[in-house]
Amino acid sequence: MIEIGATDGGPKVVEVGAQRPLPGPAPVLPLRDMVTFPDMLVPLNVGQPRSIDLINDVLSGDRTIAMVAIRAADVETPGPEDLYSVGVLGVVARMIRVPDGTIRVLVQGGQRIRIEGWQQTDPYLVAEVAQAPDIVTETPELVALMRNVQQTFSSIVEEVPYLPEELQVMVANVDDPSALSHLIASALRLKTEEKQELLEEVDVAKRLRRLSEMLARELEVVAIGSKIQSQVQSELEKGQREFFLRQQLKAIHDELGETDEAQAEADELREQLAALELPEDVRKQVDRELARLERLQPAMAEYGVVRGYLEWIAALPWNTSTEDKLDLTHAREVLDEDHYDIEQVKNRILEFLAVRTLKPDARGSILLFVGPPGVGKTSLGRSIARALGRKFERISVGGVRDEAEIRGHRRTYIGAMPGTIIRAMRDAGANNPLLMIDEIDKMGADFRGDPSSAMLEVLDPEQNRTFRDHYLDLPFDLSHVIFVTTANTIETIPGPLRDRMELIQLAGYTEAEKLEIAKRYLVPRQIERNGLAPSRIAFSDTSLRAIISDYTREAGVRQLEREIGAVCRKVARQVAEGTATRKVMVTEPRVREFLGRPKFFSASRRRTSRPGVATGLAWTPVGGDVLFIEATAMKGSGKLQITGQLGDVMKESAQAALSYLRSEADELFPELPEDYFATHDIHIHVPAGAIPKDGPSAGITIATAVASLLSGRSVRADVAMTGEITLTGQVLPIGGLKEKVLAAQRAGIRKIIAPALNEHDIDDIPEHLRKDLDFVFVSEIRQVFEEALETRRARRRVGARAA
Repeated sequence: MIEIGATDGGPKVVEVGAQRPLPGPAPVLPLRDMVTFPDMLVPLNVGQPRSIDLINDVLSGDRTIAMVAIRAADVETPGPEDLYSVGVLGVVARMIRVPDGTIRVLVQGGQRIRIEGWQQTDPYLVAEVAQAPDIVTETPELVALMRNVQQTFSSIVEEVPYLPEELQVMVANVDDPSALSHLIASALRLKTEEKQELLEEVDVAKRLRRLSEMLARELEVVAIGSKIQSQVQSELEKGQREFFLRQQLKAIHDELGETDEAQAEADELREQLAALELPEDVRKQVDRELARLERLQPAMAEYGVVRGYLEWIAALPWNTSTEDKLDLTHAREVLDEDHYDIEQVKNRILEFLAVRTLKPDARGSILLFVGPPGVGKTSLGRSIARALGRKFERISVGGVRDEAEIRGHRRTYIGAMPGTIIRAMRDAGANNPLLMIDEIDKMGADFRGDPSSAMLEVLDPEQNRTFRDHYLDLPFDLSHVIFVTTANTIETIPGPLRDRMELIQLAGYTEAEKLEIAKRYLVPRQIERNGLAPSRIAFSDTSLRAIISDYTREAGVRQLEREIGAVCRKVARQVAEGTATRKVMVTEPRVREFLGRPKFFSASRRRTSRPGVATGLAWTPVGGDVLFIEATAMKGSGKLQITGQLGDVMKESAQAALSYLRSEADELFPELPEDYFATHDIHIHVPAGAIPKDGPSAGITIATAVASLLSGRSVRADVAMTGEITLTGQVLPIGGLKEKVLAAQRAGIRKIIAPALNEHDIDDIPEHLRKDLDFVFVSEIRQVFEEALETRRARRRVGARAA
């Protein structure tokens, strides 16, 4: 405490702090660009290794350190000569270690000290210190200095933002002149030299007088800042005055018959918009915005917003359309020229043309092409537009999660613009283009909205006549547009959206179709893209078949085209190097030479060579696939184990298959012991365990694999099957038969067992493929066993071996 009192003999002089004992030599922590004051709580960041060692050592002792400022901030490792001689003794109150290797400490400042000598400089500085107490002389001048400092500091706090208002209250309640000077000096943004000057001054009256000078200077700087702010405000008022003057100048130009640049832009826009046949409500909105544009100055931000809005309206094809080519013969020629087979799609387009011939004002159609990748969904849309003579625009909505991508942003947002639909109409230049929306099954939704919900209006013939984009905020007629959407699967398309579209399935291609597509389209395109000519390279049918069967395993032809391109690049290199002097005939051996060893081969014969393995057929979003199901038995307690990352439906199919076999075991497997199922565990596994699998169509395959295991009869290598099984052994229908048949053909399967209720689906399978495959339609599981299992048993039955 600091005591100030009067005596009979005059002013009382007190040395504050002289009575406090020192702990002896103190470790010295150099401070860079800062000065601490007595009795202040100071947070410090410590990064130098020797300073970190200092903190670690004092934490294990009395926690006392001397904090002394560095004279020059650019000194990397300060020594005794680089430090001031006066500092503050403090106690480390708290320490936190930071992941970057530094530490943060909170130090409670104590009394002022003076360095009398140095004890050590390594590993850190240690000095002999002595007290440097304040000298307080009670005089009226001291009281006046305190009041002046408090008032001036209060004025500064009211003006500057970096000093909190609470500090103003704290300073007003301090009665100790020494503490008052320390509190204000630590709060102000002063130079290090000035703060050190205040710290070294032991006479409190002189310190307050010097602090008062610094506060007066700071207050003057604050006043200058306020003056600058006033000047800025005056400049704003001047800008408003210039606006009115410019308005008067505009009126003078009008009187003289002169026009400025902004007026010329407005007149040009007015002429463009007047030439358009706009709907009445659009015309009214255009007139309002034009009048508003003429009242704005070009320098104003809103001027660019209004002008951009009018330019978008002028760029849209409100009543501009192209004339359809209603020639069915020409359309058929174009479709046949661009695509092989897909008769269902071609017939649907010809039907649309026939309707337009009889009813020219018929509304646009909305088609959904669903099929695996690489079957020509996107290119088919371009061919349809060419056959009809319409403009073609394509947008991709895969991964779109923001509704504004479809409907646009409102003009209140900076950088707002219309959505993809209106932008596509602008790019098409006609109000009746063919608009292809790719990957509609891959749209998402998040906190920004659901774009699939925005698509409901776009793809509804009853609503899209008045489609309203958020940016335009005007109805635009989309009823003349032919919308063609594409997807790999319909499962992820919301039901209401799927209901608005006409679904056309595009299954994969057979080997014969791929061969024809390669000869007609892929080979000529890759020859041209790789800089070759038909006189330089030719592919034989056997080479193309080898590429199809040995190097690709897909429903479409995308990978096939890449492999053909790889062969063309090899030949192009030979031509460029001069090693190919004659025309290169690509044969099957040359394919092996160019592409290396085959990537795919038929595994059905090897996989089904022993009992307990059956070949099934599966449907995936990228086409059909072949599925091997394995079963084995071992001693146990009658448990069923199912592995292969299977879904609940597929697990239930396995349980149903086993339950049926156990119920009919006396007839199907008379040689099995009566307690076989009670003393053996059965394990069913579907390989490719990293791939999730589900669905009921593997039911008869699972039953056949287990029946093969229990009977010891292998499954025929050329047989594959699909169908759902019931507890009574009935075989129920399944979906995706065409895709599964195509997968079977790619895998070398020759006999396919399918449910009898799917027999009508055989019409969707190409005629040439039906001739090459043997279809067996069954209604109950025993028929499957008769067709799939070998008549002779294997040498050792798996179940018996396990027993």
